Amino acid sequence: MSLEGSVLNYLSENENVLMSLSKDIWGHPQLALEETYASKLIAGQLEEAGFAVKRGVAQIPTAFVASWGEGKPIIGILGEYDALPGLSQKVSTKKEPIEEGAAGHGCGHNLLGVGSLGAALAVKEEMKKDRIKGTIKYYGCPAEETLIGKVIMTQAGVFDDLDAAICWHPMHVNAIRGCSFLALNSFKLNFHGVSTHAAAAPEMGRSALDGIVLTDVGVNYLREHVIQEARIHCVITNGGLAPNVVPSYAQAWYYVRAPRRDQVDEIYSRILDIAKGAALMSGTTCDVEFIGGCYDVIPNDVIGRIMLEKLKRIGAPNFTDEEKTFAKQLQATLSPSAVESASRDCGLTKEEIGDPLCDKILDRVDSLAKGRIRPASTDVGDVSYVTPTGQFATCCVPLGVALHSWQSTASVGSTIGFKGMMLAAKTLALTALDLETRPDVLRAAHNEFKKATRGKKYVSPLPEGFAPPTKKSAPSRWRGV
Repeated sequence: MSLEGSVLNYLSENENVLMSLSKDIWGHPQLALEETYASKLIAGQLEEAGFAVKRGVAQIPTAFVASWGEGKPIIGILGEYDALPGLSQKVSTKKEPIEEGAAGHGCGHNLLGVGSLGAALAVKEEMKKDRIKGTIKYYGCPAEETLIGKVIMTQAGVFDDLDAAICWHPMHVNAIRGCSFLALNSFKLNFHGVSTHAAAAPEMGRSALDGIVLTDVGVNYLREHVIQEARIHCVITNGGLAPNVVPSYAQAWYYVRAPRRDQVDEIYSRILDIAKGAALMSGTTCDVEFIGGCYDVIPNDVIGRIMLEKLKRIGAPNFTDEEKTFAKQLQATLSPSAVESASRDCGLTKEEIGDPLCDKILDRVDSLAKGRIRPASTDVGDVSYVTPTGQFATCCVPLGVALHSWQSTASVGSTIGFKGMMLAAKTLALTALDLETRPDVLRAAHNEFKKATRGKKYVSPLPEGFAPPTKKSAPSRWRGV
């Protein structure tokens, strides 16, 4: 039996085990940096299979690295397993939370982590059987949803020894992700003033809320003078407690996104200047609580072409009539334009994609194509700046269903999601084997990487000494303005 045939056979034989693990994690959703259940479960499976597991890497309790083999090349498979708040949902075609207000796997990370696990296990078995030299690593990456897990791990040098990294993500198509994603900074502005009676002695007060409002006005004027592709989002998380009390504390939370990291840095700096001016105008003080930041993504076309080849070798999932009916019922809960909008985004008709479920491997999806920038962010970007990185997507939700929705939670907990996960596991495994055994491919991937980065060294977007906030630790103030 060929190398590829042996790997695919292993994954087919262990399909039920992997599906059970994914269902287990789906049933125990935990938020970013709290993923103790999934982290322990996946790390335990790797340890049982003979991997050397290092837990708590980069001082993150739920992050780990599992290694098997020795020497070069070192190929990394990225796994994620964090859930989202408020997306608890049964495998149902109507909104039906398992627990009202609780977390749920609305982005399919229950599939992502286990699909990557299956690939790592399959590659290890083949490398052992055929005595293939090299190292396969599984990276347990927490907190992707808060865009911080891989960023901290990258800052700590966790990915520095990799020759290449590969990963995947659930979507509504089977295709390569040759696009980039937006770089981002997430930060909170904390204004501090003086409380007083708003009617009886207003002259004695200094309103922290005034500082927030003045900042927001300034940022709105700034929007005219930043690049068109930039995005600035804001919510006021604390605006005071009562109208007759001048607020001594107020807080706003900002996201700044742009196609490149340096563009984010520039806009971020200008917002801090605006906040400084707002503090002077309102007679308050302000400090910055840096929540996180990430890079844009450098897609590696060499690895992408290998992934597409493997996707076609395996073929799209064969969905049953029952699964298609379930998918159509989920689509019926969407806005009338959702399916058409999703197909337009792909640059394809519904028939060309497969409706309600993508039933083919797509050579090109406009929104995922090289040169396109997705209007979202991912901490995979930081990894892509230190090693050649390839990504793809598989169909785990119906056409038109958005990730981060209750419909997505229902789908990724169903056999629809599991079938997409198995396609991903097989594709990752075959891609990793090529990278382990074909020096010409790896060399070409590195040449492309060097050209894309132009020899620039990765500089973390995180402040020196940054530590992510947890339930047990108070947030840190990183810079006064």
